[in-house]
Amino acid sequence: MPPDLLPIKQVAAGFGIAESELYLYGPHKAKLEPALARRLPQCSTCGRLVLVTATTPTPAGEGKTTTAIGLSMALNKIGLKSIVTLREPSLGPVFGMKGGATGGGASRVLPSDEIDLHFTGDIHAVTTANNLLAAMIDNHIQHGNQLGIDTRRIAWRRVIDMNDRALREIVIGLGGRQNGFAREDAFNISVASEVMAVLCLAEDFADLKARLARMVVGYTSRSKPVTAADLRAVGSMALLLKDAIKPNLVQTSEGTPAIIHGGPFANIAHGTNSLQAIRLAQALSEITVTEAGFASELGGEKFMDFVCQVGKFNVDAVVLVTTLRALKYHGGAGRESLAEKNLEALIKGFDNLDKHIQNMQSFGVPLIVALNYFPDNDPEELELTLKHVRAKNAKAVISDPYNKGSQGCLELAREVDAASRTGAVVKPIYQPEWTIGRKIETIATRMYGAARINYTRQARKDIDLLNKLGYGGLHVIIAKTPSSLSDDPRAIGRPVNFDVDVDRVFLSAGAGFVVAVCGEIMLMPGLPTEPAAQNIDIDQEGNITGLF
Repeated sequence: MPPDLLPIKQVAAGFGIAESELYLYGPHKAKLEPALARRLPQCSTCGRLVLVTATTPTPAGEGKTTTAIGLSMALNKIGLKSIVTLREPSLGPVFGMKGGATGGGASRVLPSDEIDLHFTGDIHAVTTANNLLAAMIDNHIQHGNQLGIDTRRIAWRRVIDMNDRALREIVIGLGGRQNGFAREDAFNISVASEVMAVLCLAEDFADLKARLARMVVGYTSRSKPVTAADLRAVGSMALLLKDAIKPNLVQTSEGTPAIIHGGPFANIAHGTNSLQAIRLAQALSEITVTEAGFASELGGEKFMDFVCQVGKFNVDAVVLVTTLRALKYHGGAGRESLAEKNLEALIKGFDNLDKHIQNMQSFGVPLIVALNYFPDNDPEELELTLKHVRAKNAKAVISDPYNKGSQGCLELAREVDAASRTGAVVKPIYQPEWTIGRKIETIATRMYGAARINYTRQARKDIDLLNKLGYGGLHVIIAKTPSSLSDDPRAIGRPVNFDVDVDRVFLSAGAGFVVAVCGEIMLMPGLPTEPAAQNIDIDQEGNITGLF
């Protein structure tokens, strides 16, 4: 634990939060009580909102979270009250590819180890509520199946907060009649659960219960939806989520506030923290900094087209994070040589950067490109990148949140402050009332650059059923690989003249969207060849290594 970590009550008091509005989890973490939201002004008087997104990442990520934290600290440094809002880390990626997910170096949220590992138990609560509903489905079938659930059409999966490919396809109910009906099933990772999406979209406890009630868990043989309300599961699920619905308050490495709440992935869900977290931060500060998962065509698009529209937010400026190594990777350089000077690969990689700039500019909001600095960066490559971005009618600055904290983001903070004062208004690229197909095709062509969209027979059947049931007017969330602008993870750079293949489309009625699954996207990730878990340890004194 850093010796200069402030009591969370002191951090809260600096932004006008009373001690009675905190539910403490020790000296450095707290839940924000509903009384705070009731006291604060409505969003008509809220502060500005800045979205941090990125170019297509390398497997290690490009420092989006670190930049968001550093930017918020820098805004405070230049005299503007700022709060950063982030998603909660999932244990799957923490022990899988990425390791800790709380920023890095001089720009972190603290206490990092506790946030990375269990935190205040929100994801555990989501997991338990999800699996309670799964158990009640099978129990209902075992005891007569009065609702007539078709066991071949159960849409609700069990979840676990871990990357475990062996659970992608399983058989349950083996061992005789006393163990239920044998059927195929599967696990998703917890943050892919609709319960997580519902938690992040709920405005209050009443809205949470209403959204839980609408969740469709399966269908009868006549295609009638069966909901959580039909199974009378809503009350117990809401009880399990009674504390998880409250946003969490912690601090940055410079003692400024961070609200961390919820954790849906951006490649398989909407990919940002809770609406409550953003709303509270806007009411408490002059500038809220938030991030959306992965790159502009995933989390960025979903934030603009879905989160802003549902939450009635407006993004005042966008920060697009990139790195020289990411640009060279998308220009064809090998992973082992990304630190080496390679102007040819860098220039080729500009195609990927250009598409992400175009994506965010299409929403009509001012854009600043933050070139995340690494000590091995070549000065000529840095200058070439800045010149290229500025030629695209976008601001560009070098930022160094990892090594210098707020000091490394002062220029970025000043640019963000100026850009976010223009009064720009987000222009979504589609309207919910459009057909599902038109919405999918608009996102795929405008955000990914696709030439054609293909639908499997199953996907067409899914869309027909959703239209018949009256769900055609919901927002669309596309689930696809984050490793490429296309749905093919091997297609680096800026692919052209490619197809997007829609494999299936499923309903998240409680969350208020339909999910189009494109390409080979897994709702249960697997661990890599050398998972981060192999390098994490703790000694007898409680010192942790390998997590950050």
